[in-house]
Amino acid sequence: MPPTPQPIAERRAAYAAELARGTARFHEPRRADCPWCGSKRLRTRLRTPDLRQRKPGTFAVDVCGDCAHAFQNPRLTPEGLAFYRRDPREDIHDGLAERLLRARGGTGHHLAAARALLPFAEPESWLDIGTGHGHFPAAAKEVHPYTSFDGLDPTRRVEKARAAGRVEEAHVGRLTDPRIAERLRARYDVVSMFHHLEHTPEPRQELRAALAVLRPGGHLLVEVPDPECAFGALLGKWWVAYGQPRHLHLVPLPNLLGELESLDCVVVATDRREPHLPHDLSAALALALGRALPGPDAPWRPAPPTPFQRTARRALSRASLPLLASAAALDRLSAPLLRRTRFSNAYRVVARQEAGTAAAGGQPRSVRACPATTSRTCSHSPAKAAFSRPSSSR
Repeated sequence: MPPTPQPIAERRAAYAAELARGTARFHEPRRADCPWCGSKRLRTRLRTPDLRQRKPGTFAVDVCGDCAHAFQNPRLTPEGLAFYRRDPREDIHDGLAERLLRARGGTGHHLAAARALLPFAEPESWLDIGTGHGHFPAAAKEVHPYTSFDGLDPTRRVEKARAAGRVEEAHVGRLTDPRIAERLRARYDVVSMFHHLEHTPEPRQELRAALAVLRPGGHLLVEVPDPECAFGALLGKWWVAYGQPRHLHLVPLPNLLGELESLDCVVVATDRREPHLPHDLSAALALALGRALPGPDAPWRPAPPTPFQRTARRALSRASLPLLASAAALDRLSAPLLRRTRFSNAYRVVARQEAGTAAAGGQPRSVRACPATTSRTCSHSPAKAAFSRPSSSR
């Protein structure tokens, strides 16, 4: 039986006790140097409150003047991350931004990501990191019907994905946990990370852990927000990809490519077109409207909203729907053009780990084999920004 939900009054009291001690304790000391390249040429790009859930606190995003890496500074402590990531769907039925962003991982987007591997691999085993409810593996099976998909997630959602048949094995935790890393070492032909690195305190450690569970010659598929997207400068704190306080790092494409090459990987494809998610303007408008509306009944608020506030929020939310629909339509209409410009808000990288550089050890498991008679027609367009880098220097 699922646990009985805790009454909101009890949860409100628990939040009040935590917040009585202030939010400054949730932050580490501010860094004076870039966590990616060590440069001290930092500038603050923006300061913002929590625009999604409206939990108390103010957060800053700094950018490095040398490598353009953007990161939360000061960074949240593990206790702070747990606090701000708690109850992520508390306002799901009432949040304007959530209504738009729920479609972020739509089936079409998942299929395009799965097809990105067709020119380079015929995987037998695939691990999806940060899989959540397993919607990507469920869709990817249409493209890779003979592939065994597993999922890893820090929450119990991945167990629900296994129960629903979306993944074959469910791993609860983080790949940087030595126990999980050792158990999965060298087991997979493909490891995917979709909008995962930006949530991690140490992106480089995540990349190394992902490579350790790949078999020699395996492929890593990474998709992240692009901090060099022009919408970031245009919309400022209202650009949804900044995602404060839950996004800790925004890694520019050149930085990720350089890191993968330093780890003896060959980058075989990059793509800024298909990963673009057409929601920049509508999500910014939704965040702004949500900020202006009376607050919802959330347990971190000192008191529940009054009946008048509830009524006003419902009425104003309904009145704003035509405006949001217009912004969403503009996002969709402009998407074909934006995908070919610096307004593309995400990028995807496919990298191959060179044979012989995978971590030793691990017991490859038995998985279904693709019948020899099977043939596939690649629908992944080679017109993308795909390239191979010579590995002779390694």
